[in-house]
Amino acid sequence: MQLEFFPSRTVTLYIAKMFALRIVAVLAMLVLILQMLDLLGQSGKILEAAGNGEAQLWHYVTLRVPQLVQTFLPYSVLLATILTLVQLNQNSEVISMKAAGLSAHQILAPLVLTAALVAMLSFTFNERVVTRATAALKAWQAVDFGTVPATAATKANVWLADGPNVLFAQAIGGSGAATKMIGVSWYRRDAAGRVIDIVTAPAATFAAPGWRLESPRSFAVQSVRLEKMPAATVVAERITPAQIAISKVDPDAEDLFTLRGSIEAMQSAGRRTGELESAWWHKISGPLAALLMPLLGAVAAFGLARSGHVLIRAAIGMALGFAFFVVDNAALAMGSFGGYPPLLAAWAPFVLFALIGETVLIRTEE
Repeated sequence: MQLEFFPSRTVTLYIAKMFALRIVAVLAMLVLILQMLDLLGQSGKILEAAGNGEAQLWHYVTLRVPQLVQTFLPYSVLLATILTLVQLNQNSEVISMKAAGLSAHQILAPLVLTAALVAMLSFTFNERVVTRATAALKAWQAVDFGTVPATAATKANVWLADGPNVLFAQAIGGSGAATKMIGVSWYRRDAAGRVIDIVTAPAATFAAPGWRLESPRSFAVQSVRLEKMPAATVVAERITPAQIAISKVDPDAEDLFTLRGSIEAMQSAGRRTGELESAWWHKISGPLAALLMPLLGAVAAFGLARSGHVLIRAAIGMALGFAFFVVDNAALAMGSFGGYPPLLAAWAPFVLFALIGETVLIRTEE
């Protein structure tokens, strides 16, 4: 009996290379098709903005592709697992390896190793590329694909309470005294909560206190009149840059360390952070989904190919893999509104399906 975890070096490299090539091929196919469909739906909106052309379409693609890679990489690993194991089974290579004394775990070890490398690359890619692309794309979409503040940490579609009044900004960039708002609307309300005036401006800067509007215009609701206002108009004196920093936190647009700082700031302000904590834990557990795919798809590797059940076994492996994604999304949603503790919402599906996959493998093959 062989006690080594991996088969021979030649077999390990052979299976790992086969698996890696299929991951890349499946991911490229999915991203290419979905990006083309997405661009067809968004190109009209992008070109509607003044000055936009082909360069802006390519810019949109560069921002959207990282999101598609993040979303569909686990699915690509699952499909690549099924394709790899089915081919090994149909070519009787699995039978040959088992006849040589290899266990089911040893046959799957090269796939698990490759999936572990994919998970590490996915985590790094998500933290360094996807978060920045997501923040830039959401800020761009918030201003209808127009001009976005050329600052870091841009927030999109932010609503802020100014006593009885409400301040809205399509995008907010910068921090501290350098904070700048784009697409500003200030709604002044009476004691009954009715909107009296709507003051709009293309931009606003922090006036310490309040926000100085650039080229403001006022719309009186009762008289239905639109008037220009003085250039030095200041509104929303109760709102500070510190309030903006915790007003809206997008976990998809912040990396692990930035999100942890946002959570601590919101906790200090006494705000609920269950949704953000679930997203923080999922930034770690999400990429590890690639590790589960060889285990959940292992059912496609074993059994006689000539029995005609290869397609059924492949379908079972795919069903287990897609069931994991459904349960994972459901648990994350439960954690977002407090149904599950954040740690449980992020890690329970991973642990559960790891046990399910290992149980199926041991009961059927070991």
